Amino acid sequence: MLEILDNLDMLSRPHLDLTTVEMGGITLGASTARIPRRSIIDAQSSVVTRYHSGAGVDREYYDADGRRLTLDEVVDHASRSEGFLYCADKLTYKVRTGAVVGFTIYGPHLSYFDHLTSYEEFLTAFSRPDRVREDEAYGDLMGFDNYYWGAHKYVRWDAWDHRVSLINLGSFEGNAGP
Repeated sequence: MLEILDNLDMLSRPHLDLTTVEMGGITLGASTARIPRRSIIDAQSSVVTRYHSGAGVDREYYDADGRRLTLDEVVDHASRSEGFLYCADKLTYKVRTGAVVGFTIYGPHLSYFDHLTSYEEFLTAFSRPDRVREDEAYGDLMGFDNYYWGAHKYVRWDAWDHRVSLINLGSFEGNAGP
């Protein structure tokens, strides 16, 4: 297995066999139990109907009845059903019915691509995507959402900061084609 974090250049490939890679030592299809609990700092699951977080505030999760949930309860529910497990190292695992089905990479890991300072340079490095969607808000170009179906990959180009800001691999909407 190739560790993505040790081979970040592989993320620019338009075709990538996801059965040959791992992220943080976790492969797609691996049991969610393989993700170290101590590294999980947040979780998203359908059991959570209200969420509270902020600077200097502990995360709070509440279910539909208003009962406060622990992080462990939310992680357990996400792992059994569907959701996201956010780790302290700026890595996120998309999970479904006890298995890892997707990876999200953001934050300092993507500084590897800081040498790309324009969307044209991005396209040269990553190649033309199979699908691109311009993201606009109030008439301003916010970024480009780039989908590479051969790699089951989504790459966000931030037009404001001129950088790669997010990469999703695996089972995410749009990653496998129309």
